[in-house]
Amino acid sequence: MRTSMLRRLATVATALGLTSAGFLGTGAAPAQAAISDCPSGYFCAWKTDNGTGTMYKTNVNTATLGAWDNTFRSVVNRTNKFVCLHEDANYGDSAAVYSSPPDPAGTEWGGPGTNSVSSLKFVPTERECVLPAYPEWYSYTAPKAAGFGDMNGDRKSDVIVRDKAGRLWFLAGDGTGKLVGTGGWNAMSTLTRHGDFTGDAREDVIAREKSTGKLWLYPGTGTGAIGARKLIGSGGWNAMDKITAFGDLTGDGRADLIAVEKSTSKLWLYPGTSTGTLGARKLIGSGGWNAMNALVAPGDMNGDGRADLIAREGSTGKLWFYPATSTGALGSRVLIGSGGWNVMASFLAVGDFNADGRNDLATITNSGYVSPECRGVGCLVLYTGKGTGALNAGVPEDGNWSGLNGAF
Repeated sequence: MRTSMLRRLATVATALGLTSAGFLGTGAAPAQAAISDCPSGYFCAWKTDNGTGTMYKTNVNTATLGAWDNTFRSVVNRTNKFVCLHEDANYGDSAAVYSSPPDPAGTEWGGPGTNSVSSLKFVPTERECVLPAYPEWYSYTAPKAAGFGDMNGDRKSDVIVRDKAGRLWFLAGDGTGKLVGTGGWNAMSTLTRHGDFTGDAREDVIAREKSTGKLWLYPGTGTGAIGARKLIGSGGWNAMDKITAFGDLTGDGRADLIAVEKSTSKLWLYPGTSTGTLGARKLIGSGGWNAMNALVAPGDMNGDGRADLIAREGSTGKLWFYPATSTGALGSRVLIGSGGWNVMASFLAVGDFNADGRNDLATITNSGYVSPECRGVGCLVLYTGKGTGALNAGVPEDGNWSGLNGAF
């Protein structure tokens, strides 16, 4: 059986602006010697539908195809990168763009999706066929430094995103992105930030290692980058869910961590210490927290100087606000979203992105989201804070936050 090389979900292709592939029908398979002639580490193409005859091969970006222009009929990608197949020369995107996912073993081959390939390039993630590796993030300059949400001290709220190749990108609030993690970050099953755990007045990052259940602290450098990691949890953290860097809940001037215990549905506080580690945990939620499918620590949302918590209830899609108390606990919850919040794939605690002195919230949508301005996967929606714990109506800001592997 002939197998299509592209197995992307239609929602991903639509969100990225890529055109879906032309799937091959069933029929007699060609002699495998032709396809297997493609060397490991190369992208190969043929002028025939069954992968026989003269073979084209390359492992470098090719702006024009010369005699091979508009002739690809079957292809195989034996590299570890996506190959972007452009109908325009010079990697243009005014016409259709197709992608061929990495298949080093060369077991997946098929049609290129178009008979009009004129240029091709190799990229680490499918998103980069039509977009930068990172999305654009814009925020305003606050009148004074707030610390929360600002990793480089420029008084703008920042975001870090992880791409599907396992790289980390720092978004400084001016539309640009800077690579701060060159790879390997897909080994982490949780990434969270907000608050200074090391006592140097810089925001830090905490990550859980999936294979070991270890918890690592990556100190912020004050430039948007992160320093050498430090072990702060020797194991067992795979038993916890929704690990969230909270800011200062205990009121001692140090950032704290919260997490839900999967087996008991309890919510635990792990206080920060003067040595940059975590102290003995304290129970702050006696049960029922598995009902919440998202926790976000947005900082002080009601103007009392204490970091607060927002949680989404999975069964109802409601959004709840939990104010911090002077005793390092959470007060009675307040409904701030009456339903519909399950159309959000993730929540971002972004500090004060509009520089009005009140902390705000950002979300990234899933396929269920619909608005006049944006719909489906990857819409960035911004909610300004009212300063009371509540939020103003969301405003869709950008539709290019798809094809990532997390943002925080």
